Amino acid sequence: MLPTRNGVGPSVVGLPKDDAAQWRTITDFLVDRFPAIPRATWLQRMVDGDIEDEFGKPVTPDRPYQGHIRVYYYRDLDVEERIPFDEVILHHDAHLIVVDKPHFLPVTPSGKYLQETVLVRLKRKLGLDDLVPIHRIDRDTAGLVLFSVQPATRDAYQALFRERAVHKTYEAIAPWRPEIHDESSFPLTRHSRIEEGEGFMTQREVEGAPNALTHIQVLEVKGHLARYQLKPVTGKRHQLRVHMNALGIPIQGDGIYPVLTPEGQIDYDNPLQLLAKSIEWTDPILGQVRRFESLQNLKLNLKLK
Repeated sequence: MLPTRNGVGPSVVGLPKDDAAQWRTITDFLVDRFPAIPRATWLQRMVDGDIEDEFGKPVTPDRPYQGHIRVYYYRDLDVEERIPFDEVILHHDAHLIVVDKPHFLPVTPSGKYLQETVLVRLKRKLGLDDLVPIHRIDRDTAGLVLFSVQPATRDAYQALFRERAVHKTYEAIAPWRPEIHDESSFPLTRHSRIEEGEGFMTQREVEGAPNALTHIQVLEVKGHLARYQLKPVTGKRHQLRVHMNALGIPIQGDGIYPVLTPEGQIDYDNPLQLLAKSIEWTDPILGQVRRFESLQNLKLNLKLK
């Protein structure tokens, strides 16, 4: 398989079974599968030796289509604007790296983000090709993310998340609406069913058996804003954002809930006011409780936009 290059591991695509004979060559399949990438780009990648199959055999322009194999390739972006915020490494040992992620920086490559991701930045900085995130938070969210350093102990840490044995605490700035909730209403629990919404990237609450649970507490009230503590029990996509919006108090700076902002409109002066503040677990390797806290803080001196 292709090695990590400049902090970026190869992408992979599986080729469907070939009994339908839809494609004459692997090149034809790639052009059909990824219509946004010109044929000339695939051909140049092949000339550069940047595409090969799972057995290490190069994919050439005229190589016949072969189903049920995986093809590895390097993805590249012509232009990638630097995100002007830096991640901070809070802890680094033989098994784990704990990172304090800034707003706007994705955890892993996706879409128009490749080099400007926490994972690739760390791989380049530390030279750790086997580094992978154990969990993820949204690009818009700031705070703590754990990375596994070595494959041998990776599953032990991933199991903690599968078994909900990791205790995560978030903070958020959102409206204070005493006509809906007063301080005696808190702490409260939001238990609902979240599924994919109709719009791109969106989630929504629907009728049915609950699959998302969040505990919510008020930490501080200042005028028309409050600082909330959010403790998710489950890990549905956008869970905290959906639950706060459903309560009538959408998180400040949210470009998805309640109104979806058009793609590409990034306002660095108005980040989502959601922070993964602390994380705690009993370590499966060391056998002791470990807790980390973000160095970042959310403040109540913001103006609603």
